[in-house]
Amino acid sequence: MIEQIYNYFTLDMLYLWVNIGVLPFWMLIIFFPQSHVCKYLATSIFPIFLLSGVYIFVLYKAYLGSFDFDANFKLYKGLIDVSELFEDNYFLLMFWTHFVAINLFVGGWILKDSQKFLINKILLGIPLIITYLIGPVGLFFYWVIRIFYAKRINLYD
Repeated sequence: MIEQIYNYFTLDMLYLWVNIGVLPFWMLIIFFPQSHVCKYLATSIFPIFLLSGVYIFVLYKAYLGSFDFDANFKLYKGLIDVSELFEDNYFLLMFWTHFVAINLFVGGWILKDSQKFLINKILLGIPLIITYLIGPVGLFFYWVIRIFYAKRINLYD
């Protein structure tokens, strides 16, 4: 049975499950930010643990698939070397899982931080959706909104 499960989770299937798996958390963060379910599921460490499990599983599959882990250090040499890394599906899925996990973490942080300043939930939806799609830009939009609600700028908050 374990072998069937292992064979089911190909890289394409993992990619699909990662993308579908984060949607309920994002729906909770965007549409039900005050609920206890959101507090205990979406903005907790739970989704990060799930995505970490996927990441570890992809690392394991990459190890079995003779992935060249030493080549990852070419990441810092230049854009051409980075583009070569992205040609490998193992690296691409590890990167995507990393990206999705960080965006979800930032979305949870935005929600928790916005609750301190009583930012309007409807207004908060815009930076959250942008964070889901293109993380850092959504965080920037949130900070612009936050400045008006907090009436101050703190760089170390």
